[in-house]
Amino acid sequence: MKIVRWGRPMSETRHPMAIVVMGVCGTGKSTIGREIADRLGYPYEDADDFHPESNVVKMRSGTALTDADRKPWLDRLRALMTQHLTDGSGIVLACSALREDYRAQLKPADHDLKWLFLQGDRELLAQRLQSRSDHYMPPTLLDSQLATLEVPDPNEALWCNVIDPPETIVQTAWEHFTQTTS
Repeated sequence: MKIVRWGRPMSETRHPMAIVVMGVCGTGKSTIGREIADRLGYPYEDADDFHPESNVVKMRSGTALTDADRKPWLDRLRALMTQHLTDGSGIVLACSALREDYRAQLKPADHDLKWLFLQGDRELLAQRLQSRSDHYMPPTLLDSQLATLEVPDPNEALWCNVIDPPETIVQTAWEHFTQTTS
């Protein structure tokens, strides 16, 4: 059986991918991630939904998470991606993945992991964060995230600037990821 999405036939038996849409808060990881997942016919998950309540409470109060706070969360996300890849469904995950060691912790054993790095100007990101009301991450944590961010090597991640419209970013990512796996 064949699935056709956006003009490209995709076999259900093709090698599944795990794609992590990463970046600091306000870059549009969820918006971009959902659209890429839709185009690929993959399930979408938001890493924010997998934080333990203690992490959510800390962030809601404006307190940055520590590495100890993040470790069980990252382990849970790695297990989630491994399960999807083992089942053959693939997955698109929106996750900040700010540091290289966090990205290493996320990588499922024996599976490939693709990265989409969303970057943007601090002022633009701050404006976006000020305008959203449906998230527990306060705008005050943007500077903490920017300070923590270890930018991935351009050879390891597809870079997209969030000044571009979401449709452009999604199209660029879709073309990149489907061409590199054909």
